[in-house]
Amino acid sequence: MNHEQFLTFAHTLTHTGLDKQLIDQFILNSLTEDVGDGDHTSLATIPAGTQGKAKLLVKDEGILAGVELALEIFHIVDAGLKVSVFINDGAKVKPKDIAFEVEGDAQNILKAERLVLNCMQRMSGIATTTRQIVDLLEGTNAKVLDTRKTTPGLRYLEKWAVRIGGGVNHRFGLYDMILIKDNHVDYSGGIRQAIENTQEYLAAQNKKLAIEIEVRNLEELQQVLEVGGVNRILLDNFNFTDLRDAVNIIDGRFITEASGGITIDNIREYAECGVDYISVGALTHSVKSLDLSLKAVK
Repeated sequence: MNHEQFLTFAHTLTHTGLDKQLIDQFILNSLTEDVGDGDHTSLATIPAGTQGKAKLLVKDEGILAGVELALEIFHIVDAGLKVSVFINDGAKVKPKDIAFEVEGDAQNILKAERLVLNCMQRMSGIATTTRQIVDLLEGTNAKVLDTRKTTPGLRYLEKWAVRIGGGVNHRFGLYDMILIKDNHVDYSGGIRQAIENTQEYLAAQNKKLAIEIEVRNLEELQQVLEVGGVNRILLDNFNFTDLRDAVNIIDGRFITEASGGITIDNIREYAECGVDYISVGALTHSVKSLDLSLKAVK
């Protein structure tokens, strides 16, 4: 896979259509966890067949995410629920905005309420943080990447939220890309051996996966350049001087990615070193959820 093919691969990951089967299974599992043998509070207090309406009220500033997921949650809970959407995923929102209204069986609206809110608040927080970073990178060639530092069971949703915020998805898991990190290098006996083992493995398994390798210093970078056979080089925990030097040494022969110690406060400076991508684990592992509420309309 050459440089151009790898960029196409990354673009495809970012714009992949939604996996409805995976989403629906997530919704069913989540409802089973939450509802059990019944929402007994709603069953006890609200007469069967009661009709109601509720609005999704925004109580924070940020980027809205999870509306499309909410529609699927409501549909699975009760296909008879009618949802009117006023604000779509990716839009900027502010307090008192109403994202949508849902109308129908009141018991089923409440059955879906917490799952809708939990997902949308988390996804909107991720999308908001991602958009902040995308805006900070404006004018540079760098794009922000997520990582595998996600909440178990929520990776698909969290990476979906990154895309909504304007970021780019890195690999989804261990199965869709080769990423040779420091432990792989150390266990395999060195950079050359790690790369050669990888190429032999892919050939034996008849797999076509992009290969990225992490380097910790300029010496390791030089070893990678001597061996070749990779698509992307991850420059981990480089200071700004070494990062600029590394980008100049690579000189466009491989896609470059920076990681390690990167925050909102310094990410612009990393981008100005000339890397293609900057991976930020904080996009998914330590964001503040957006404050949203589902309120009954009387």
